[in-house]
Amino acid sequence: MVAAGRPVSFRVPEGRLIAGRDEIEFDVAFPVLHGPYGEDGAIQGAFEMANTPYVGCGIAASALAMEKDFAKQIFVQQRIPTARWVVVTTADLSNPSRIIDRVIRELDFPVFVKPAELGSSVGVSKATNDAELQEAMHRALSHGSKAIIEEAIAGREIEVAVLGGRSTVPGEIVIQTDWYDYESKYHDASSEFVAPARLTPPQSSEVRELAERAYAALGCAGLARVDFFLEDRGRGFVINEVNTMPGFTPISGFPTMCQASGMTYGEMCDELVQLALHGE
Repeated sequence: MVAAGRPVSFRVPEGRLIAGRDEIEFDVAFPVLHGPYGEDGAIQGAFEMANTPYVGCGIAASALAMEKDFAKQIFVQQRIPTARWVVVTTADLSNPSRIIDRVIRELDFPVFVKPAELGSSVGVSKATNDAELQEAMHRALSHGSKAIIEEAIAGREIEVAVLGGRSTVPGEIVIQTDWYDYESKYHDASSEFVAPARLTPPQSSEVRELAERAYAALGCAGLARVDFFLEDRGRGFVINEVNTMPGFTPISGFPTMCQASGMTYGEMCDELVQLALHGE
């Protein structure tokens, strides 16, 4: 799909925004962009070079949150529970049995295989045996040179929005499929997002504190959506990932949780712009 409209360019280091033949005057950039170049620190670097205020996390936090292996290492260091994982690279494809043996020894099946630096469940597969794991590794590594193999967590999917370092009431993804894959996120009308999540007050307080700690551990600013599993087997909340630029449609999780916490959509956007203008 190719977007229709005028070609747009952002010129560095002048900080000029050109749309077609027109120069657009603006006070702050709001980069609601997902995936590589949008939330991995690249566009943030352009704004920094142009000395342009922008909404959201800076270069380092954006890059760390996108890189799942590095983020998980920080969570472990900060004692934020995370799923066990094994790193796999393209070099490992020459001897996949070594990785398979390690997965069986350290994680066991089922597992999820994910590209290390993508979001929206792109390239993610569930593997329940050796053959599926080999196929999943090839699929994930077709998107980059590094992937992670992660233990499957059985439980509920809980999310928390963090705005300016303060957490909102949690929300919950209710799905009818086996797991929340790309199809479930963008094409399955049976998936539902509920806010507030059906949690006890102590559970809600615990997951909000963990979300704020994860936000601080990665050095986030402005906003983030922090995703957790509430494991069935008794480990409690296990962090999945930190998303530094979540969806912003009126029915997306981040604005829904903000609204469930008493903010209007407009108030949420205004606070994000004010945070950006004040460098927070």
